[in-house]
Amino acid sequence: MDFRKEFRVPEGGKLRLQDIDPAFKGHHESAEAAREETESYRGKLAALQTLLYAERDRAVLIVLQAMDAGGKDGTIGHVFGALNPQGAQVAGFKVPTQAERAHDFLWRVHAEAPAKGEITIFNRSHYEDVLVTRVHGLIDRATWEARFEEIRQFESLLAQTGTTILKFFLHISKDEQLARFAQRLDDPGRNWKISEADYKEREFWDAYMAAYEEALAKTSLAHAPWYVVPANHKWFRNLAVSAIVAATLEELGMRYPAPTVDLARIRREYHEAVKEEKAEHRHG
Repeated sequence: MDFRKEFRVPEGGKLRLQDIDPAFKGHHESAEAAREETESYRGKLAALQTLLYAERDRAVLIVLQAMDAGGKDGTIGHVFGALNPQGAQVAGFKVPTQAERAHDFLWRVHAEAPAKGEITIFNRSHYEDVLVTRVHGLIDRATWEARFEEIRQFESLLAQTGTTILKFFLHISKDEQLARFAQRLDDPGRNWKISEADYKEREFWDAYMAAYEEALAKTSLAHAPWYVVPANHKWFRNLAVSAIVAATLEELGMRYPAPTVDLARIRREYHEAVKEEKAEHRHG
C-alpha cells in the first residue's frame, strides 16, 4: 500500500473525516504481523537522518496534531525514537505564555523551526491557533481565514529555504479516546496525563472535527502536505507514519558530502606510522 497516496489530503479539495475509518489497519492483522515492516522503516529513518545531518543542506519538519489521547507522544517515542537525539528535537506548544501572546501567533513557532541538518517534531503546533481558538470562540471566521493564509506563507518560506514539511493528523474515534482515558485512569504511570479538561473538551468533538476538516483542507499543499493517519490501532499508526517519512526522505536524494581532506595523504601517513610503530616494537 502506498500510504502517502492513501492518506494524503488533496490540495484544494474537501475533507470529510467521517469518511475515514480510524480503525483501518491495512493488510496487517496485528502489531506482531507489522513489526518487521515497521522496524525496517525505523532503520531507514535512522540511516536517512545520518545523511541529513552529514549533508547539512536541508531540514525536516514533522507536525503532529490529534485530539487528546490521539497518540502524539506515542508516535514520537515509537517512530522518532529511532533518531539520533544529536540531530533531532521535539518542540511542544501548550497554552501561549504572556510573552508569546504579546507577539503574532507564529512568533514562537518560527523560533523552533529546524536548522539545516536537523529534524524537528512539533507536538501540537501553529495549527492550535486555528483549532482551539476557533472551537472556543476566541477568534472569528475572518481571523482564522487570515491565519490560514499566514500559515501557508510561513510554510512556503520554510520550504523555499530548504525545509521538507510533513504534517500528520492522527485520527482516532471518539470511543477510542474514551477508552484511552480509561486506561490512563487505571495506569499509575499515566495518571498524570489526565485532567478534567480532557473530558470537558469531548463536548466539542464535532466542532473540532469541523475545524480540523477546514484547516487541513486549506493548508495541505505540495510543499507541506497533510496526512490523515488512522490511529485507533497504535501499531498501524506507527507503521504508516514511519513509512511516509522514510519514503519522503528517500526521495530527497541525499548524498554524503565529499571529504574536505586529502584521504590519500592521510592513508599514506597512517600506514607509515603503523610501519614505524611495528619497527620500534621489533627493535625494542
